[in-house]
Amino acid sequence: MALNGVIVSSVSRNSRQSALKEVLNGSSTKRASSQSDPKNKVVPSSEGQWTMARVLEAGLKQMGLKEVEVDEHGNVTAYLPGSVKDVPTVGFVAHVDTVDVGLSPEIHPQVIHYTGGDVCLNQAKDIWIRLAEHPELSNHVGEDIIFTDGTSVLGADNKAGVTNIMTALEILVTEQIPHGDIRVAFVPDEETGLRGSKLLDLDRFKVDFAYTVDGGELGQLVYETYNAAEVHIDIEGVTTHPASAKGVLLNPILVAVDLMANFNRLETPENTDEREGYYWFKNMSANPARAHLQINIRDFDDKTFEARKQYVRDVVQLIAKRYPRAKINADIEDIYRNISGGLGEDRYPIDVMYEALKSLNIEPKTVAMRGGTDGSALTARGLVTPNYFTGSYNHHGYAEFMPIESFVASLDMTLKVIELISKGR
Repeated sequence: MALNGVIVSSVSRNSRQSALKEVLNGSSTKRASSQSDPKNKVVPSSEGQWTMARVLEAGLKQMGLKEVEVDEHGNVTAYLPGSVKDVPTVGFVAHVDTVDVGLSPEIHPQVIHYTGGDVCLNQAKDIWIRLAEHPELSNHVGEDIIFTDGTSVLGADNKAGVTNIMTALEILVTEQIPHGDIRVAFVPDEETGLRGSKLLDLDRFKVDFAYTVDGGELGQLVYETYNAAEVHIDIEGVTTHPASAKGVLLNPILVAVDLMANFNRLETPENTDEREGYYWFKNMSANPARAHLQINIRDFDDKTFEARKQYVRDVVQLIAKRYPRAKINADIEDIYRNISGGLGEDRYPIDVMYEALKSLNIEPKTVAMRGGTDGSALTARGLVTPNYFTGSYNHHGYAEFMPIESFVASLDMTLKVIELISKGR
């Protein structure tokens, strides 16, 4: 089992919650920090992801899976032959990296029995999760919840998905539960642009369809995501001594400010929700000679997405005309596409998810995800890959948490999906 930087080899079906608590309390564990590095363009971008890959490789081999391989990019694939024939081959995917948001790469999870109100994560540093800011906590009064210590993300995004899949495999093997052919893939650098899944060899991951197990509260299903693009704009000005600057100096910082002023301040992440798209000025670096801007573009609608990219080009052209002495270059790269665009007419993989939730008496919560998953990249490559929940909340921040009951329900979901597929279409 792998969760929150922790790896453990075995879990019993009848003691999932207690076993998870033992793992988090540090017994029989091996810690693996696998935060990805957005500045490193090599895949995987961090040594910790290699560590995770090797641990998973060993665990898969120990369970007796076939065709266990780790490729040059740290993608781990394996095959569990089925005892049930003439049913679809299903794949399960999870990413091994955790996100870098400027917090500690070392994760220190803790289990707190939640009785209501605010939660103190770190008394020494006076770090709290306030109920007023996170009202979703009120739905889990009386439950055991995994929190951070306030210094890092939790890493349930997506160590929880890895744990889910590894535990499901172990249950299938040890309890000899009938199932069809299953293939799994653990991929790096999802958080830096789905780079692992884009490099995954689909000849080694031959499935009829797949599921990502990645984030989301209890019952959440995702088969619609953002279209995403990343923009890098470089501006070169003209430097000179300020004492003799009139008519000579061209400040690239002010050029960048004028460029940013052409964007609607209401079309930003903090001012949009649901199906609204946005521009996010994610990074800026500048000095008297050069300025660099990074803009993330997000939109669900394909036409609007393309229009947003064109608007960036138009603004760059406008600013270039305004400052003809400036050298301005803009590079726009598509990062991932909306899953829904690649689904086609066959809804069987999606129908299975809804049927599994119904069987487990879990209310479905279908969302258009304001983000992307590895399924966004895989579906764009022709492999239909929707997503279902791990039971976690508030990813990409210190307030990330995961109720243990919800995580166990996610594991039950995986086993139920496998059971339903084993009955055939």
